[in-house]
Amino acid sequence: MLKPTFWWALAFAAGLFSSAVAQPKPTVFNPADFGAVGDGRTNNTAAFAKVMAACASAGGGTVWVTPGKYVTGSIELVDNVTLHLDAGAELLYSGNASDSPVVPSRWECTNVFTYAPLIYANGRHNIAITGRGTINGQGWNWWWRGGRRQPPAGITPIVDQAAAREAWRTAYARIEAGEKLTADDFKVAKEFLRPSLVGIYNCKNVLVEGVTLFKSPMWMLHPVYSDDIVVRGVRFVSADPEGQPTPEGEGGNGDGVDIDSCRNVRISDCFFTTSDDCIVIKSGRDNDGLRTNRPTEYITITNCVMYKGHGAVVIGSETSGGIRNITASNIVSVGTDVGVRIKSMRGRGGVMENFRFDNWVIEDAQKTALEITMRYGKSAEAPVSEKTPLFRNFSYSNMTIVNAKKVATIEGLTERSVQELRFSDINATGTAGFIGDHVDGIKLQNVAVTAAKGSAIAFDSAQGVMLDDVTPLAKDGKSPSVALSNTSDVFVRGSRAPQGTGTFLQVAGQSSAQIMLTANDLGAATTDVALVEGATAAAVTKK
Repeated sequence: MLKPTFWWALAFAAGLFSSAVAQPKPTVFNPADFGAVGDGRTNNTAAFAKVMAACASAGGGTVWVTPGKYVTGSIELVDNVTLHLDAGAELLYSGNASDSPVVPSRWECTNVFTYAPLIYANGRHNIAITGRGTINGQGWNWWWRGGRRQPPAGITPIVDQAAAREAWRTAYARIEAGEKLTADDFKVAKEFLRPSLVGIYNCKNVLVEGVTLFKSPMWMLHPVYSDDIVVRGVRFVSADPEGQPTPEGEGGNGDGVDIDSCRNVRISDCFFTTSDDCIVIKSGRDNDGLRTNRPTEYITITNCVMYKGHGAVVIGSETSGGIRNITASNIVSVGTDVGVRIKSMRGRGGVMENFRFDNWVIEDAQKTALEITMRYGKSAEAPVSEKTPLFRNFSYSNMTIVNAKKVATIEGLTERSVQELRFSDINATGTAGFIGDHVDGIKLQNVAVTAAKGSAIAFDSAQGVMLDDVTPLAKDGKSPSVALSNTSDVFVRGSRAPQGTGTFLQVAGQSSAQIMLTANDLGAATTDVALVEGATAAAVTKK
């Protein structure tokens, strides 16, 4: 039997051997140890580059930013890194072009080279931005680009903004013509193109959690060509909360999240008050987007509050790569211009399909609560081609819409209608009601719409319309509750005319046909059906 002293000696020797062979590498790195100073004045670009290099050398880890205000240029993330901002830690984008390299990105969904965002990653895996701190773009240092305003004191433009704008127009025309440009082609044009705040480019397995993104030069969080992204519990603030103006004001294009040709994205439990759209889903623009042909797909959005902003959840208008399989649920939208907005136009192309929006409250929509348009820009009718967008299979359910300027608008193309729409369990009030044209296959089920002016429901040049258990009311007393013009294959059943209804259904146009009414309660209407503008009695059957 071995003596106990032998075991002690063996353990001691093993410890010495282990220490000599492999010391554990640090996994937490403090930028202060690399020269960072959080005094709100010192430029920390070099310090953050050093701490990221140390993290990369260790094979990954956490860069832990302690409380303080850290002025810095672009910070480029490495593989297997978590950039953690402690409560009270704030990154301040310097606004000095020399602090940020020129990197590949997309600008409004066109492939370009721009100044790097404050936080940037290209081709990285397993990266995270977490904590309770703030990423402050100090956008007022960048908003002047494009000639929108004068640059702030201390910033001198490298080139005249008119020249920069013209250089960008030239570069864009070359891109659309099919040329493949390099960074050298953007020496002047880049002075027009403002960077995003956080740019994720061609990355996989990305987490953004807990932080506040504030006053971006342009879009706040912009993932491009990336896969498996989680955004959770983040505050996006580009507009002044509660409508209170601040000295720096607001910049253009202050979107919250712009998902751009990405897959497998989950956004949850976030708050938005923005000077543009809150969440936007895109996939490339025009010829460049059609050539790139990278769709956005498999996106879920849930448990978010959108305050202010142009649109709460917006899809398009850059749709050229196609967008599919999107859900957005449990959303509160207050005071946004639009609640759910889906938009494209001739020339963009792309298939937009399989969208579901469920369990929403939309209050005080300044323009439209629900918008679907294939006519985002003006253009003439054209033969159907790859440049003609296709919209199909959208579902909206369990929605409360209060005090909207318009409840819903649907705009298809004469050459291609919007296809397969379903609206169910919706209670809506607005100045204008539910209005659509060039729709092929639309069902409203258990929908109550009250319009202060005009018809509660109106369709023009539509077919395959089902109104099942609808309660429409035109409060002005003059407009029909439901107005159909040049519309065919319509089935109205189980619906009700509330008190105060004048004409329940008005049918117009010689093309209106195959309109069936059955099992409805229209006793409160002054007139159940009116035929105008060439519509014939043969168009309507009542049972």
